[in-house]
Amino acid sequence: SSKVKFGTHFFEIMMKKYAIIVAGGSGSRMKTEIPKQFLPFLGKPILFHTIEKFLQIPDIELIIVLPEKDVQYFNEINKTHLLKLSYSQTLKLTIGGKTRFQSVKNGLSQIEGDGIVAVHDGVRPLVNLEIIQKSYEVAEEKGSAVTSVESKDSVRIIDENGKNQAIDRSQIRLMQTPQTFRLDIFRKAFESDEQSFFSDCASVIEFAGFPINLIEGSYENIKITTPEDLILAENFMMKNKQLISHFS
Repeated sequence: SSKVKFGTHFFEIMMKKYAIIVAGGSGSRMKTEIPKQFLPFLGKPILFHTIEKFLQIPDIELIIVLPEKDVQYFNEINKTHLLKLSYSQTLKLTIGGKTRFQSVKNGLSQIEGDGIVAVHDGVRPLVNLEIIQKSYEVAEEKGSAVTSVESKDSVRIIDENGKNQAIDRSQIRLMQTPQTFRLDIFRKAFESDEQSFFSDCASVIEFAGFPINLIEGSYENIKITTPEDLILAENFMMKNKQLISHFS
């Protein structure tokens, strides 16, 4: 944020918030014909739960990145599960690329102004609002905010010869989304040529020489990619709904 003076008063101007939601998956690991982001999940497609989480942020601009074949399908579903935007919110659809790097870059091309952008997986519908807000706050202050959790499991690394070795799991973080960045940093990083090891936005930003600030995620913020994930996500969602109704 920045402060602007009017007369003797200072007013805080918040940086504009954007989100790129990447929804380019197929149904292969889920073993379904329907792309996983459109699978029904407690009454509506997974992707729509995810979008609605980000629509809780006032004045946000959302960019949904989809395979070209899924755009018409998205628009048809939206007639049934109508996404409610306030007058200050916008939603754009854009076509994804062959890789995540290319898909995010296509999403970035839809953003004209300055501000902060969060990149989130379309199949992480259980992200909570507190994590989203925290990611914007930290990215605004420090330039980046990447959601992660500690590894619960023991971890081993395998070298090129097939030998394996234990690693101290306290030194390991499992990456999640949102991964949120100031747009000046983000645009500069995505001018880089694509590298084979780019697995997420944090790896792109780091390659461009910018530091990565980690923030605490949640073990409930799972990426739904297999049938087991869907069962787990439904259990989490039902538990959260029961807690909300209990305290309301």
